Amino acid sequence: MTAVYRAAVRVTAPVEPTEVTDRVRDAVASVFPEAEIAVEDGRVVGESHSLEHLSELLHRQEILDTARQQFHDGLSDGGFSFRLKKQAALQGRVNFAVGSPGELGDVSVEVRVEEPSVEAFVDHVAPETEEGVPVEERDHRE
Repeated sequence: MTAVYRAAVRVTAPVEPTEVTDRVRDAVASVFPEAEIAVEDGRVVGESHSLEHLSELLHRQEILDTARQQFHDGLSDGGFSFRLKKQAALQGRVNFAVGSPGELGDVSVEVRVEEPSVEAFVDHVAPETEEGVPVEERDHRE
């Protein structure tokens, strides 16, 4: 039986005076194409129920361990949060923002997990690895 993953994802990114709103919208859409995106109060806001495309990017860029660490660092009751660099997102790449926000602001992501559990959802989006290979893939290869 396939697990059902239910989550509410909210993505926000400030639009600075020196930026073009459509480019910030494109940055959000390139990493979260399943999000419904709107512009409100000088920022781009996206709402989604999926992190499937983000997961694909994490696998493709081979940064699952980094993602897991960022997700765990941002754990809260019922979810997790993390920030991405806006310029990398515009290029369709995931680059986690750490420390102070960049001068253009970062893409902030808040994930509320409804089911099954936060840990199971993290494992789904960014599975554990062994020697750089996702454990579930390694198990299927053996």
